[in-house]
Amino acid sequence: MILQKEFFSVGEITSLIKDTLEKNFSDISVIGEISNFKSHTSGHWYFTLKDSVAQISCTMWKGLNSYVFFTPQDGMKIIVKGRITVYPPRGNYQMDVRSMQPAGTGDLQLAFEALKNKLFQEGLFDEENKQEIPDMPEKVGLITSKEGAAVRDMFSVAKRRFPMVQLFLIPVLVQGAGAAEQIAAAIDEMNNINEVDVIVIARGGGSIEDLWCFNEEIVARAIYRSGIPVVTGIGHEIDFTIADFVADLRAATPTAAMEIILPEQDEVVNYISSVQESIHDAVIDNITEYRDTITDYLSSRSFSLPLDRVRQSGQRLDYETMRFNNGFNTFFKSTATSITHIVEKIKLHDPEKIKKKGFVLVRQGDKFVGRGSDLSENKAFEMHFFDKKVIVKDNGKS
Repeated sequence: MILQKEFFSVGEITSLIKDTLEKNFSDISVIGEISNFKSHTSGHWYFTLKDSVAQISCTMWKGLNSYVFFTPQDGMKIIVKGRITVYPPRGNYQMDVRSMQPAGTGDLQLAFEALKNKLFQEGLFDEENKQEIPDMPEKVGLITSKEGAAVRDMFSVAKRRFPMVQLFLIPVLVQGAGAAEQIAAAIDEMNNINEVDVIVIARGGGSIEDLWCFNEEIVARAIYRSGIPVVTGIGHEIDFTIADFVADLRAATPTAAMEIILPEQDEVVNYISSVQESIHDAVIDNITEYRDTITDYLSSRSFSLPLDRVRQSGQRLDYETMRFNNGFNTFFKSTATSITHIVEKIKLHDPEKIKKKGFVLVRQGDKFVGRGSDLSENKAFEMHFFDKKVIVKDNGKS
């Protein structure tokens, strides 16, 4: 036998113990209370399972824990199934958990109350945070299973009450492992698309285990951060979930949720007719009132006197306009005649015409000489005839 060896290395004896434990405890179930639960960023779960006399470290790997329909919490009593093994680096024995379930509904109820109290303290249930549900939504987003009576009933109610409404369905799991994550993701997706006026989260009745995904914190926080109003219709009248407390409005059933948010089409028609009639009556009343007021004003002396003044002022304006036009025309004609006379006078004194009559212009330097006394005999000068210019030098020669 291998145990007859004189000595073993630490690794050898640990490996022997590990093999022995895994061979003899490969598929066992253990009941105990959760302690020191930690959900690692890797996705694995680490926790301690204990009772009044002992404890054992437990690990549940990512992938396997996705099948657990509830979120484990410290103090919750559970039943786990898996194998006993050894973690060699520390030499500790532990349990590799393959499945997990509550030991009883009492523990689920304790977990429910614990999360409810936590979210209440954070203000997720406060009325001041509730959004108003639109009176007549045109587009409604549905988050529920694509199978089952709930979705069929919701479409049936919409067709009967308000056929013009548009329904957008994101199908999700509504119980079991992974349901809470799908519901939270669907709420976020509805907000990212931003095409609906209200969101309805719904499923039919069931046990506390069946409805547990609606008690998960991830769903509660997705509802709370939704910018679109959220209505829940989960289970039956007596069923209350964490999602119901966070939602902007809770309905007892999926059918009731649709009946609450959608008006009856007959009510809409009657409302529109009533509004049309009210608008028509109001317009007629206003027209009649304005007509009477205008008639009274036109027939009053306070209106006719200013009107006469306006007319008289208009007549005076016409008269002054005619006077201005006549005066301007007279002034224009007179000015034109004066300009014509001036032009004729200028033409009479044209030097060229004067020279044609036999006169001569004398220029000395840069000036014309008008008098003999202004002529300097010692400087040359020019004599401008009509047909010729003669330069006379200072010695009298030209």
